[in-house]
Amino acid sequence: MARAIWSGSISFGLLNVPVRMYSAVARRNIALREIRESDSSRIKHRRVAEGTDEEVPYDEIIKAYELTPGQYVPLTKDEIGALAPEKTKAIEVQDFVDLDEIDPIYFDSPYYLGPADGAEKAYSLLAKAMAASGKVAIARFVLRNKEHLAAIRSNGEVLTLTTMRFADEVVPAKELEILPEKAQKPAKREQEMAEQLIESLSTDFDPSAYHDEYREQLLKLIERKAEGKEIVASEAEAPKATKAPDLMAALEESIAAAQGKGGGKSKAKAKSSRKESAAKGKKATVKKVSKSSANGAKKRSSSRAKAKSK
Repeated sequence: MARAIWSGSISFGLLNVPVRMYSAVARRNIALREIRESDSSRIKHRRVAEGTDEEVPYDEIIKAYELTPGQYVPLTKDEIGALAPEKTKAIEVQDFVDLDEIDPIYFDSPYYLGPADGAEKAYSLLAKAMAASGKVAIARFVLRNKEHLAAIRSNGEVLTLTTMRFADEVVPAKELEILPEKAQKPAKREQEMAEQLIESLSTDFDPSAYHDEYREQLLKLIERKAEGKEIVASEAEAPKATKAPDLMAALEESIAAAQGKGGGKSKAKAKSSRKESAAKGKKATVKKVSKSSANGAKKRSSSRAKAKSK
């Protein structure tokens, strides 16, 4: 069974649901060590006091806030731990909102929330109620001595929690001045073609269809070097930006290539055609049934008429 990294309770209104938090991210990093090239000796990093070669033990290291260069306000672990202790074990729900209202730029790290022992019924109730409402819970909680904003979602069975950035942690695009003051407006035809390209590449999202290609290539490189094979480095060229006069030609070629590969549009057409054929089949079945019913009714009425004449 997975090991919980945090335990507490979801609190909203007068309801408290004890939960355990589990990481939802698989650790797939390739561990690369630092060594000296000449003799492969491992490199170790030491914590030393500035201006000396004296190594400082971990238990003598504390946190501090720098007021001015060289002037610090030291904070011990006990002092930090004494801050709002009641919040350290509670995920306090503040609001319920629609998921579409949250800009993905605010999302950070995902976690699973599972029920604590004896809280299975309350957990199931909350999961089903949230799924039925279609809402996302916005909450606050403390993890590793830091207060987090979080979004809690439900698929009807499992609750997930994603930590979020506070508003002052996200830099507004306007402050960066990343767009020119006078942006060129695209021609109507160009926009239509761009929308058509997006439509032709549209499909249903399948997470398993995407792979970490850089990681796979790095593993292959390590295997080849371990086997003693020579590695020839190739220079990667950055793709060149499409110039404004070539936009239409690039869009047309992209659409043709996407349609040639049987992109999302063809998939959508295949789906709609399957639905249409299924609907036609249902209509045909209904017609057959109604036709046979009508024939049966005619036969029954004629037999009644013959019986009366006799």
